[in-house]
Amino acid sequence: MGGSWVNSAAVLGTDLHLELVGPGSRRAALIRALREAVRTGRLAPGTKLPPYRSLAADLGIARNTVADAYAELVAEGWLSARQGSGTRVAQRAEPLRPSPSPAPRPVAARPVHNLLQGQPDAASFPRSAWLTSARRALTAAPNDAFGPGDPRGRPELRRALTEYLARARGVRTEPERIVICSGFAHALRLLFASPAVGGQPVLGGPLAVEEYGLEFHRSLLAAAAVRTVPLPVDEHGVDIAELPSSPALRAALLTPAHQFPTGVPLHHDRRAAAVNWARGTGSLILEDDYDGEFRYDRQPVGSLQGLDPDHVVHIGSVSKSLSPALRLGWMVLPEHLVEPVLAAKGEREAWAGVTDQLTLADFIERGAYDRHVRSMRLRYRRRRDRLVDAVAASAPHITVSGIAAGLHAVLELPAQDGEQGEEAALRAARWQGLALDGLTTYRHPDATGPARHGLVVGYATPPEHAFGAALEALCRALPDRRG
Repeated sequence: MGGSWVNSAAVLGTDLHLELVGPGSRRAALIRALREAVRTGRLAPGTKLPPYRSLAADLGIARNTVADAYAELVAEGWLSARQGSGTRVAQRAEPLRPSPSPAPRPVAARPVHNLLQGQPDAASFPRSAWLTSARRALTAAPNDAFGPGDPRGRPELRRALTEYLARARGVRTEPERIVICSGFAHALRLLFASPAVGGQPVLGGPLAVEEYGLEFHRSLLAAAAVRTVPLPVDEHGVDIAELPSSPALRAALLTPAHQFPTGVPLHHDRRAAAVNWARGTGSLILEDDYDGEFRYDRQPVGSLQGLDPDHVVHIGSVSKSLSPALRLGWMVLPEHLVEPVLAAKGEREAWAGVTDQLTLADFIERGAYDRHVRSMRLRYRRRRDRLVDAVAASAPHITVSGIAAGLHAVLELPAQDGEQGEEAALRAARWQGLALDGLTTYRHPDATGPARHGLVVGYATPPEHAFGAALEALCRALPDRRG
């Protein structure tokens, strides 16, 4: 009977952390602990305390000890008790003064208009369709989905990705060669960072990269002591002929479907040359397929991995197609890299959440992912067209490039203006309350070719109702019309 009471009290009560320390009886220690919790503000006025039976069960002391402690603190004015409402921390005429805290750091003013690249329209996240998939996935999930799991990721998602990537991106693989990660940056860390418990990284440097790319990725690689070697980029994409044949260079990081940020696809001759380089040198190509689903004025450009699954690592995510907040990505690996990557991934702390994996699997399998991508493709194309028309009307001397696909465009500034022209345009943009980047930001510091200058405009980022105002601010920030 006693055990039954303890279990009932433990289940029905609320948690309250108290440490009964110091001299004297358990009753005295409990009174001190409650007094200190109220005095320091940890228990705010009006906070309801647990019933004395459940607190006694949690602390392993007698019910009468808790009842007596509550009664004494009520008499002293620390607590108040009323029939039917339980015991609460008493209200005070003068609240306790908070302990001094450092002055808050000044917060930078947020821009009025956001045209930064790399972000989809967050307001367009398919909430209802995602919720439907979440309910379906949780209802159908086997019990083992909520156990330790597989470091590769949930088999449901890997099977769904195998079919989807083959159909939509021309990827050739099977579920056993897919490893779920949290996005492209996580994939780079798994490939180049040393495992948490000793051992060597999966890949080492130096690593060939395109001369224009994300500085964040270069910093991540530099932190892993990986030297990056820039390759020139022109109107046909990265110049594969510049890939050195040195055996020290074991990998190249490319964006073949849509070079980032210049926006050109890798020419078909260079695609073949890249694969031949990897085969001939025993090297790897890391394919960043960051926004391959979004194309407008061209036929789809399939995955480079489809040409040679043994020499290309295909890396993708839902950061552009759905939301970066989901933290879901994938690596399609050559068979010999699967176990080393899993070893680098380590224990469960670095694994993506199971419920989101199961939801995405259902979202893909029932066609909701395709429907969302196609819907957003139309919406983003309309935005791109509005951007092109607005720039043509207000600044016809500026060329808009990289617009056949993706979620951003490059506004190339007149060559004679140079870097000063780009800086002036960015200052004018800030004056208009506009957030966007200059093309120079993405250039590798060791690049030796002629620099290009312009503005990188992410036209997917603003919500639909704010896009028109953002375009107007952009046009006001552009350099004056030239004859």
